Amino acid sequence: MPPPAPATPPARRTAKVVLRIVIYFAAAWGIVASLVNGLFPGAPFVVLALGVYMTVPVLVFARWRGWPFYPGAAFRLLVVRPFWYTQILLPLVSVSGLIGIAIGLAFDYPVLVGRIFAGPTLAVATSVLIIGYLGSRRLVTRQVEFGVPNLPASFDGLRIVQLCDLHVGPHTPRSFLDRVMRATQSLSPDLIAVTGDLVDDRAEDVAVYGKIFGALQAPLGVYVIPGNHDVYAGWEAIERAIRAAGLGTVLVNEASLLQRGTDTIALIGTGDPAGGGRGASRTAPDIERALAQVPADATIIAFAHNPALWPSLAARGVALTLSGHTHGGQFALPKLGWSLAYPFLENAMAAHIDRDALLYVSPGTGYWGIPFRIGPRPEVTLVTLRRATTAGALVHPADAA
Repeated sequence: MPPPAPATPPARRTAKVVLRIVIYFAAAWGIVASLVNGLFPGAPFVVLALGVYMTVPVLVFARWRGWPFYPGAAFRLLVVRPFWYTQILLPLVSVSGLIGIAIGLAFDYPVLVGRIFAGPTLAVATSVLIIGYLGSRRLVTRQVEFGVPNLPASFDGLRIVQLCDLHVGPHTPRSFLDRVMRATQSLSPDLIAVTGDLVDDRAEDVAVYGKIFGALQAPLGVYVIPGNHDVYAGWEAIERAIRAAGLGTVLVNEASLLQRGTDTIALIGTGDPAGGGRGASRTAPDIERALAQVPADATIIAFAHNPALWPSLAARGVALTLSGHTHGGQFALPKLGWSLAYPFLENAMAAHIDRDALLYVSPGTGYWGIPFRIGPRPEVTLVTLRRATTAGALVHPADAA
């Protein structure tokens, strides 16, 4: 057998990525420049300047595989967020304009037809983004009641507030986070579960989270588990910051037992698949390890950021799993039961039942990328447990928070 081909050096791979980025942006912005040429004085130069402004951050990010500095609020608002909006609009406008130019060549009006195609595309896409932005601010509270077989009598009516996918960072509006905090406190829960993606992409953002949510309290405690973004941001640093600031009880493949008299229920928190396969890292899911700490007859409530873990949890006797991760796709038609997340996860939103096992997938409270939500609103969820002979779920209409 011939020897294996040598691996491409990282520097060369980075150079190829950068070259492809430059070619893409040059082509896309070139089409846009040709369409706006003549609309106002210096139009191509304005497009060129905008193209450079939107391309340089990508090259920096690709070169260092992340920001080589802590991106503060101003940088995220003035650079990162415009970049994200541009990456959505640019391919739509440039491709539609290119199609128009190709059609217009047959009539000797390539630029005019290109503008006719690109203009409405830009208007519609911008309108959708504005609607999505407004939707990301429409915080709601939702009450979900679960009938749990074999739930101990003393825990009948237990109230859990679930916060998920906050994605807190310097760019997150403090006024919105304050509303989340007030909504949580107003529900007077017995315990609070922060089920992953506490921060967006930097461990330093735990400090931002702590300024708002450091006062969160509940009689039975506040519990925190990692999500995929917490893993990407560096879970070890995040966990140290959470523990140092006293922001809650961290559960990573661990259990916490709650007792009322002789009754016991177990709370378990899983790792996240972003941490790799079992044993690959501390944050990798290890359900067996978590369940090893649970008495045989205890009712088990699991906090698992990724709902893909539910089948394994259900097969091992977990009564209720609270998940998130999907954001409801950030674009969904709930009344039709459709979500943009469905091609990636079977259980992407709402409540699910499999025999005696229950799952609730929160649409999350924050957002990823840009502030955008159409359909699934940002949510603070109140979960109430009820004694029942069979598993059941009742999801109440959401109320404005």
